[in-house]
Amino acid sequence: MLSRDALRAHLLDTRLAGEVATTREASLRSYRLFAARDPRALIGLDPYGTWEHRELIALMADRCGVSADPRHTSGQDVIDPERTLTALDAFADRIGAVAQRGGPVLLGTGHPHRLLGFYAALADALSAAGCEVLTPAQGRRVDILTRFGLRTHRLDYVRRVALVREPGAQRAGGEPGAHTHSPLPVRAVLDAAAEAGGPLPELVIGDHGWVCGAGQLGFEAIGPADTDDPALFVGEAEGVVAVAVPLDDAVRSVYYRPLIRYVLNRACLSR
Repeated sequence: MLSRDALRAHLLDTRLAGEVATTREASLRSYRLFAARDPRALIGLDPYGTWEHRELIALMADRCGVSADPRHTSGQDVIDPERTLTALDAFADRIGAVAQRGGPVLLGTGHPHRLLGFYAALADALSAAGCEVLTPAQGRRVDILTRFGLRTHRLDYVRRVALVREPGAQRAGGEPGAHTHSPLPVRAVLDAAAEAGGPLPELVIGDHGWVCGAGQLGFEAIGPADTDDPALFVGEAEGVVAVAVPLDDAVRSVYYRPLIRYVLNRACLSR
């Protein structure tokens, strides 16, 4: 068993928490976009609160541990590891509850090059516990607005984790999928599941638009979020997102392995 103290040390050593790679400038820019209701920052959330810039800074200070001082405008952002650990416990408890029920689950990521292994390990453990890991809409096309314009992507699954690829992208030896914040993929997946008359997920596990998009549609949704992802924490504050775990979501994939062990052990899914 990985102790809480050992995991705290790992979070700080790998910069999953503590001083993270995300800059204060990037975080503040995201807060401004969110306050302006820019879809790039909302990532599928339709908040009912006003959420002005200063309110967002205060919320992120409370949920993540970033500076609450709006005059602090540069440098590296900070995540309080205690907040990460507390949220990880809640994240694991949600996974343990759905595993105990044997309910269907959906996993998807907009960070496949970093977080695919994390979600795949959860998918394997949940499947072994008797949960159906859903994989609807395989191959369905989704048009996503990127910084290069509107691009058509294709839904795919790797180890039962949903992601998107641009058509023609090399699979073997290349990136596992495209990076995206869009909620459109999870909407397409959930629509396909409903159209097929099959089971709908009792829990959606993912990041970015996968969490906000599913939560906005009324599904229980949980996942990690960085300091420049205010939408997940606003969603959590408004009861739309069940759990948002503050951590750097773009470190080396191997650094997430101890988190897998910790979550599975707490969820009583260790093998």
